[in-house]
Amino acid sequence: MDKETRQEILTLSWGIHDEVEQAITRNKAVQGDDSWPEKQRLLIADMSLHLLQTALKPEPMCKEKLKNNLNAILTLSDDFVSEVDLKRVADALYGLDKC
Repeated sequence: MDKETRQEILTLSWGIHDEVEQAITRNKAVQGDDSWPEKQRLLIADMSLHLLQTALKPEPMCKEKLKNNLNAILTLSDDFVSEVDLKRVADALYGLDKC
């Protein structure tokens, strides 16, 4: 991917990120509320954008940022995917749980 395309995608992602974060701020749901899953979906989208930005930054990939992004996405997704213990997988990123 050329530098210009990479930068264009990163610039677009920051605009989308701002919109998603505003939606999260407006959503006052707390765990147990009917709208809690919607807030969780927004948080997954937010962290997915962070992952995109981590992956596309022109400098070498920061392993810790990548692990943090993946941990957040897996942890937030755990409630939506019952077939796999995603929280356990997320913990394994940091050696907290040996799979």
